[in-house]
Amino acid sequence: MKILVTGSEGMLGQAVMTRLASTHQLTGVDLADADLTKADQVEALFQRTNPEWVIHCAAWTNVDGAETERETCMAVNGLATELMVENCDRLQAGLTYISTDYVFNGRGGAMGYAEDEERDPINYYGLSKARGEKAVEAMTGPWQIVRTSWLFGDGPSNFPKTIRRLLGQKPQLKVVADQRGCPTYADDLADILGFLVSSDNRGIFHGTNSGQCTWFDLAREVAGLIKVDSQNVVACAGTEYPTAAKRPACSVLQSKRLEAAGCPDRNLWQDAVARYIHLLESGQARHS
Repeated sequence: MKILVTGSEGMLGQAVMTRLASTHQLTGVDLADADLTKADQVEALFQRTNPEWVIHCAAWTNVDGAETERETCMAVNGLATELMVENCDRLQAGLTYISTDYVFNGRGGAMGYAEDEERDPINYYGLSKARGEKAVEAMTGPWQIVRTSWLFGDGPSNFPKTIRRLLGQKPQLKVVADQRGCPTYADDLADILGFLVSSDNRGIFHGTNSGQCTWFDLAREVAGLIKVDSQNVVACAGTEYPTAAKRPACSVLQSKRLEAAGCPDRNLWQDAVARYIHLLESGQARHS
């Protein structure tokens, strides 16, 4: 299948380009190739690439920055997605839109959020991604919304990589223990996207690694993998690290629709983190 991958130089986009290259004809585009908030540039991009499907990874992901750069954030996450929808429908191409746990308010129970629960974002980033979701739901052609959470993988910055660095610099590290989510390795999410794109399944899916934890649990897991005493990681409340954007206390995503679709068993988050840390420790991970 001819697939256009937006945001192909980002963390997830790189993983998609690598993991799906053997089974699909991929064209990757990023900031240097087109401004996806400009209607004429998006139309020209579609005319040039003529995709059968689009995996829309491009996004504004600076959660705190979104609180002050609201217009730009909404243009990238909302308007650009609307233009993707318009051009996909024009060419009768399918669309997979990457979304986020931040479309929810975080006040759900320990089991987290089902795919059909009401959107109620508590920060502007979540609001902008919710606008993108609504645009995709209005498509006339085939579509998939794939929400994920706590994404990490090759790139300049992510939580496990930051914890690994800080544990080498500080004798003790305080990490938030009152926020829960599903750590997700970009490579594993790319495999989920490959399954969904190749299937006839449509609608909203939650794509994460298996299991859930707190940031504190995740940091301790990293400590153990790099042979640092996990007692060096100390639990604290989120209020000790105030941020411009509110964070949901619960970012856990249930994935019943993905399982019902027949998606292969997903790796535990601990396994995913171990594979990524191994690449970092052995110098095999990409850094940009």
